[in-house]
Amino acid sequence: MRPPLPPFTRATATAKVQAAEDAWNTRDPQRVALAYTEDSVWRNRDVFVTGRAAIEAFLAAKWAREFDYALRKSLWAFDDDHIAVRFQYECRDAAGQWWRSYGNELWEFDSAGLMRRREASINDVRIDESDRRILGPRPAGDRTDIPLH
Repeated sequence: MRPPLPPFTRATATAKVQAAEDAWNTRDPQRVALAYTEDSVWRNRDVFVTGRAAIEAFLAAKWAREFDYALRKSLWAFDDDHIAVRFQYECRDAAGQWWRSYGNELWEFDSAGLMRRREASINDVRIDESDRRILGPRPAGDRTDIPLH
């Protein structure tokens, strides 16, 4: 079981989104992958991934090339076993270029609260280090929404 469980309310969907943000900000592929079913399917940009082991490998490769990664997620919509989120994250590449990535995700959950499907559309924008605004995980109690740009 991976609470909160469907069917979602606004409060439980919001909690699920915050739990995902918190987990992804650990940059621990093994920990994050445990939130997905063994046969979970993903579309992440133009990459298609199936299965928890493949998700873990995908995340390990992602965080090996995205330095100082920090993420914010925001609930967009929900119903019984689906959640839609928008997100932004910032990171720098090996050459020191900073990026802000904007995206939307569609999530589908099983009855145990594990994500069985994730579809992510993401766009990357070059930013100067001085333009950064996501400087690590949220401080305790911070629920500030993410701006449009």
